Amino acid sequence: MADLRVNFAGIKAPNPFWLASAPPTNSGYQVQRAFEAGWGGAVWKTLGDPVINTSSRFAAMHFNGQRVAGFNNIELITDRPLEVNLKEIYETKKRFPNHAVIVSLMVEPKQEKWHEIVKKVEAAGVDGLELNFGCPHGMAERGMGAASGQVPELVEKQTRWAKEAANIPVIVKLTPNITDITATAWAAVQGGADAISMINTINSLAGVDLDSWNTVPHVAGKGAHGGYCGPAVKPIALNMVAECARNPEINIPISGIGGISNWKDAAEFILMGAGSVQVCTAAMHHGFSIVEDMIDGLNNYLDDKQLASVEELIGRTVPRYSDWGNLDLNYKIVANINTDTCINCNKCHIACEDTAHQCIDMLTSPDGNKYLQVRTEDCVGCNLCSIVCPVDGAIDMIEIPNGPPMTWNERQAAIKQPIA
Repeated sequence: MADLRVNFAGIKAPNPFWLASAPPTNSGYQVQRAFEAGWGGAVWKTLGDPVINTSSRFAAMHFNGQRVAGFNNIELITDRPLEVNLKEIYETKKRFPNHAVIVSLMVEPKQEKWHEIVKKVEAAGVDGLELNFGCPHGMAERGMGAASGQVPELVEKQTRWAKEAANIPVIVKLTPNITDITATAWAAVQGGADAISMINTINSLAGVDLDSWNTVPHVAGKGAHGGYCGPAVKPIALNMVAECARNPEINIPISGIGGISNWKDAAEFILMGAGSVQVCTAAMHHGFSIVEDMIDGLNNYLDDKQLASVEELIGRTVPRYSDWGNLDLNYKIVANINTDTCINCNKCHIACEDTAHQCIDMLTSPDGNKYLQVRTEDCVGCNLCSIVCPVDGAIDMIEIPNGPPMTWNERQAAIKQPIA
């Protein structure tokens, strides 16, 4: 069995699976139950001045028979008194001293406000703080959350204020609702952050009810934009983690968040540079017990890869992630249809004929059977046919020789070379 213990910016946990700051971490009862189930850490639901939340507040996107492919919320930070939360945080850490208890914080962008809440929460015995600069709704209209997180100067300033009062690690949680997340990540570094976490939720509207014309969700017939999360946002989150992980100026640990639903998702984030992973929607959908499969799956994967520790996996794919201009233009793959496996549904032919490069032919064998065949000389290796194919193994993408490597950047550099 591999060692799943992590030391994330000085925060130790028995495994990298943490619950994100969200409804599942709203109370000591919930966090303690999560630790009993096997979660290595939890980020307590954001503390600040308690708010009044709405009813209703959640919505979901279901796609092609899959429930909760995406999840939308208009819930705000804690609506429970600060002193009640602090008491439960203290009791939880006392009962589970070896688990990571991090607390999410959000206050007005004022130095004295940050100093005050940091000192109060740190006194409860927590392992770390997470500054919430990502909430896209409700709090943003009050100058907090994403309103601060979209302005690098405010991220840097407030991170510095928190660090002035803190004696424990400070994690800065970044909003994805920005053109370039590395700009605010760099601002967090400049402010002294010990780590960053990403992504918070994405601005969204889950839908419109076609019978009532109300938004989904709605509050007495009125709607507002919310925060989007769940499996649908994973590719966006993974890219943002990767962009920060490959930036040499952002040389601090990253906690990956966004659509992590199983151990495979977690492993991808870790390979792309995350030192811990945070989960919300999957736990809300299936309950705390999902962590058991996450732990077993990651353990088995590390054993298969002959890695002794999960920390040996962190960032292994980062060197392979680059800019488009560094990709080999001469690398070539083509599709190959395995007629023994193909069920002749013709989805690949339709997709290629209508929307790709018209390189799949419908042929008839001497015995009168229909079959599909790829004209490899016309195939550009776009992968579309293999993506739409419903049968595993029916279409393979095969590499073929195509000359020495050459990138676009190398090509341009050669063109600009003066003629001797």
